[in-house]
Amino acid sequence: MAFGLIFIYRKVFVMLLKEKILEELEKNSDCYVSGQKLADMFGVSRNAVWKAVNQLKEDGCKIQSVNNKGYRILSVNDVLSPELIKSYMSDKAKCLDLIVLDKVDSTNNEAKRMIANSFSGHALIVSNEQTNGRGRLGRDFYSPKNTGVYMSFLFSHSVKTSRAILSTTAAAVAVVRAVESLTNLKPMIKWVNDVYIENKKVCGILTEAVTDFETGLVQNVVVGIGINTSTEDFPDELKNSAVSLNWNGLSRNRLTAEVVNRFIEICSDLDNKSYLKTYRERSLIIGQSIDFYKNNVKYNAVAVDIDDNGGLIVKLPNGLTEVLNSGEITVRLSKNKK
Repeated sequence: MAFGLIFIYRKVFVMLLKEKILEELEKNSDCYVSGQKLADMFGVSRNAVWKAVNQLKEDGCKIQSVNNKGYRILSVNDVLSPELIKSYMSDKAKCLDLIVLDKVDSTNNEAKRMIANSFSGHALIVSNEQTNGRGRLGRDFYSPKNTGVYMSFLFSHSVKTSRAILSTTAAAVAVVRAVESLTNLKPMIKWVNDVYIENKKVCGILTEAVTDFETGLVQNVVVGIGINTSTEDFPDELKNSAVSLNWNGLSRNRLTAEVVNRFIEICSDLDNKSYLKTYRERSLIIGQSIDFYKNNVKYNAVAVDIDDNGGLIVKLPNGLTEVLNSGEITVRLSKNKK
């Protein structure tokens, strides 16, 4: 029993040391950090540092080792790594169970499989590739390997349906704030779940919920986010409508963590709704003439505002206003802009 506890302790210690070393190397990516400095900083032996660095290399992290200089993480490193993602996470975000996969059909599907297997808690599933990425209304989300951030949040708790719907709005704001904090890009939001760069889609969000029909409460919420970071070879049907961030030096690990941090920050006080100010300011369609499709019938209107529940307020040609809610319509910008 004691041997087992010692083994577990050592394993946890090594994982924590790897995270700390990665974080320090990332902060000093323009220079070498000596093994002795790292050892002194974290109160371990140089041999422990050497072992941790070698394990990081085995995980796929590109770290250069030079005698009498130390270690340096290469700027080209962009292998998805749980240690690297965690090194950028806030303390609140680190409470999530983090699962990093090389390939999966869909991170949302993986989350729902976890629910089916009685998972209870909060988790983040990240994958390097999706073979069947999905968007709203059954659409595909192109998710090639190594060129995007594909992740799903899984929250296992009972909430009202109205609050679950706001998760999509919160996720869009989290993506916008994360991208703006790491680049000079100015992303915009196309209601209800798409993020755009220069009028082309760079991110899609899909929220799915498992509801208890007796109580009317949502038992599990899954929020999937797909961001094109460096995808270039889009399928023909997407070449004119999709785009990537293509920001030099932007790490997928850091972007993943930053989106998580922003999302968790908003969700910790979802009823505050102050984040809706960002959603309105970044709206691609407020003030625009739009066509919306409801029950397969096309209507024309002017997008007026976003209400406090994330609904889109539109003004119809007869002067009446209507609130459009997530899941029942598709919005397209009208050719005749206001």
